[in-house]
Amino acid sequence: MLGLICVDVDGTLVGTGNVVRDDVWAALADARAQGVRVALCSGRPAIGNALDYARRLDPDGWHVFQNGASVVNAETGKSLSEAFPEDALPRLIAHAHAMDRLLEIYTDTEFAVTKPGDYARRHATLLGVPYTPRAPESLQGTRVRVQWVVPRAQEAEVVGEPHEGLDLHPSGSPVMQDVMFISATRAGVSKGSAVTRIAGQYGIPLERVMMVGDGENDVSAMRVVGHPVAMGNGEPPALAAARYTVAHVDDGGLREAVELAMRL
Repeated sequence: MLGLICVDVDGTLVGTGNVVRDDVWAALADARAQGVRVALCSGRPAIGNALDYARRLDPDGWHVFQNGASVVNAETGKSLSEAFPEDALPRLIAHAHAMDRLLEIYTDTEFAVTKPGDYARRHATLLGVPYTPRAPESLQGTRVRVQWVVPRAQEAEVVGEPHEGLDLHPSGSPVMQDVMFISATRAGVSKGSAVTRIAGQYGIPLERVMMVGDGENDVSAMRVVGHPVAMGNGEPPALAAARYTVAHVDDGGLREAVELAMRL
């Protein structure tokens, strides 16, 4: 069996009802009981539902949040996170106001928004946190990431705009199907870089690591591990990067992936 299974959240662990199947939890618990490390590998921050998922998956383990910008130990809270370039923030915030778009600015455990409203409220519900919008200037601590939250039709426009010194990580959620989340991190920071760091912390060779995902933002991690798995509901870039494909998230595809990891 493999040494480490990395699990995306939206579209992989969590399905269209914003819940995790019982058989998926059981398979993951069995893998952990047999000595396999399990790491959440999400675009979400280390708060609310995502932090709860991480603690249930591997309560004393390392987990990837915010597309690799946050790497946090679920037990100790220790962070190996990557700071966002401070000189880029004022420019992006000004652009968000000029375009009347929602931009979220994150630390490891808090976030602010440029545009309170329906998208911000729905996203807070998805994250499992109270809807208490904060202005960007009120945010304390090290900023690690920003994220555009826009209609799907605007994805190409946003991705095509200048983001010097940054990497973009577009992704969707089956719970907010009308929206695209376009995360921006410091250049070189991704789920792939974070998975590499976690494998190193555990002393597990990347050839013995599985990454299970469904979105374009999962591809960087899928490319560095020995066993990349795409969900049946995966986007074309994830399907193209996969060595294996399993069932749709709502049909227990992640359970299939975990069972495969235990046989390899």
